[in-house]
Amino acid sequence: MQVKDRVWVVTGAGSGMGRELVLALLERGARVAAVDRAPAARAETTSFAGAPGERLSCHVVDITDAAAVAALPDEVVAAHGAVDGLINNAGIIQPFVPVTELTDDDIRRVLDVNLMGTLAMCRAFLPVLLERPEAHLANVASMGGFFPFPGQTVYGASKAAVKLLTEGLYAELLDTDVRVTVIFPGAVDTEITANSGVQVREGTPEEKAKAERMMTSAPDAARIMIDGIERNRLHVHVGRDAQLMSLLIKVAPRPAIRLVKKLMERQMGSPAAEEGVSPAGR
Repeated sequence: MQVKDRVWVVTGAGSGMGRELVLALLERGARVAAVDRAPAARAETTSFAGAPGERLSCHVVDITDAAAVAALPDEVVAAHGAVDGLINNAGIIQPFVPVTELTDDDIRRVLDVNLMGTLAMCRAFLPVLLERPEAHLANVASMGGFFPFPGQTVYGASKAAVKLLTEGLYAELLDTDVRVTVIFPGAVDTEITANSGVQVREGTPEEKAKAERMMTSAPDAARIMIDGIERNRLHVHVGRDAQLMSLLIKVAPRPAIRLVKKLMERQMGSPAAEEGVSPAGR
């Protein structure tokens, strides 16, 4: 489905890939309802977008708040007259520790945002999307949703659930006018670590430069995602790392997992996310 002249809802729109998705959609002639829990982040996105007038509306909503999510479709329709597409981009990572070292609150927060928040948005907006002559639902999973990364196991489990949730929706909606896409970003140069409240060691300038070379830029990630949506692709892999890991986990899963584990062990003391091998680049 072409994005031009359609109304798109984007969650996690205040920073990173979400902000770039908003800007790219506006550039392609879409109308956008930008959703973020942080008013300051929302204001920054509006500032970056310039003055798009009525084509951009901003909504302060925490996607873990069931009541706020349930009210959001009516707010977007009031602002734009319809909803044609939804991109569930909001997500957080976990602290870089084994499962046994996570607190109950750590686990619940990751699952609430990544899985339950995404599910709530799907359930809230699908009735509206089903009324349109053509519509699209896209959920952002992760490379970590199909490839295991030590220290991000619960994050990966939440994104694996998003993968299967989206594929299940694809099957359920085959006979409707709603197309469905699940997106698997690899390491993307964003601020997801800080936005998730996760503490990591500051890398050296050399480490940071290496990480940036290995990551997909947020603008490039947004472009790849929207191109995939416009082509109605079921699976969209963002970055060469995501494409490679998708192949390796199928043809040589055990050697691939051992290799990544060794690479991450060598980097103990330098968080994997800073070295470009983390699934949590968003």
